[in-house]
Amino acid sequence: MGCIETFDEFVRYAEDRGGLGIEGVAIADGERVVREHRFAPDLARNIYSHTKSYVVTAIGVAVEEGLLGLDDRLADAFPDYVPQDAPERLGRITLRHLLTMSSGFDHPYLMNEDRRAGVGAPDYLAYMFSQPVEAEPGERFCYSSADSDLAGRMLERATGERLGEYVFRTVFDQLDQGFPLWEADPQGHHIAGGGIHMTLRDMLKIGQVYLNGGLWHGRRIVGGDWVRLASSKRIDTPVTNVWTCGYGLQFWMSPYPGAFRADGAYGQITTVLPEQGLVVAMQCHETGDFDNVIRPAVHERLMLPLCAG
Repeated sequence: MGCIETFDEFVRYAEDRGGLGIEGVAIADGERVVREHRFAPDLARNIYSHTKSYVVTAIGVAVEEGLLGLDDRLADAFPDYVPQDAPERLGRITLRHLLTMSSGFDHPYLMNEDRRAGVGAPDYLAYMFSQPVEAEPGERFCYSSADSDLAGRMLERATGERLGEYVFRTVFDQLDQGFPLWEADPQGHHIAGGGIHMTLRDMLKIGQVYLNGGLWHGRRIVGGDWVRLASSKRIDTPVTNVWTCGYGLQFWMSPYPGAFRADGAYGQITTVLPEQGLVVAMQCHETGDFDNVIRPAVHERLMLPLCAG
C-alpha cells in the first residue's frame, strides 16, 4: 500500500472513531505536502515543546557561525548569576548537557504548569542558578523545559540578540513563516522550551528541513553535520512506551528505521522518516487521550504501515 493509500485509510479509521482527538494530520516529502486532513478548523495552535526543534536549529546556526560551542559552560556565559557558594557541578554544565536534557538539575523545572503558576518569576535565570545540581552533568536524562530555556539564554548571550530575533532571522524568515505568537518569560525573553503557535503546515516545515539534510527548497538553513548530530541518539531515556527510545539534541528518537521527531505536549508532533523520504505531522486537542488512544492508533495504523510500505 502506498503512502497516500495508507494515509487515507488512517483518516477513515480516525473518522469512524470521532477523530480520536486529532485536529489535523499531514504527510509531506521534502518539497511539498502530499496529503492533509483536518478534523478541526485550521488555526495556529500552541505546539508546546515542538518549539525546541526550532530553537535547536537556530543554535546549530550559531555554532556553525562560531558564536557558540557545545562545550561552552553555562556558568561562563552568566558569571553574574553564579552564587558564591555554587556547587562544583554547576560549573560543569555545558550547552551539550542542556540540549540532551542531562544538565544534572535532575528535575522537570519550568514546565508549562509551573510557568502558568508563576514559578521562577520574575527571573528564570536567577531561579535556576539557585537550584541544586543533583546529578553529575551528562550522567542521566531528565526532561526539563528549563534545560532548553537555559540553552536559549546562552544563545542570546553569545549572539547579542534576543532569542526571538535570532530564530526569526535564521529560521522563521527563511521558511517564509513570518513571526509566530510565542510565549515569553516575565522579562520578555521568549521561552526556548515551548509556547510557539503554528499551523500544521508551518509546523511540519522544520521536519522537511531535517529530511533534506538542512535545506529548504534548495536554500541552506542549517548544516548537514548539525542535522545528523541533533537527529541521532545522544542519550538513553527511561522506557515508558514504544516512543521513548532515546534523545538527540532537542529531538526524540522514534521506533522506526532512522526516524526522529519534534514532540510537543498532547500530540503536536512532526516525525521524520528518512528511509521513506517522508515527514508525518499532526496536531491534537489538549483534551484528547494521547497516550492511551491517539499514540497507539497513530503507531499501529499510520506509522508502522508507512514504514512497511
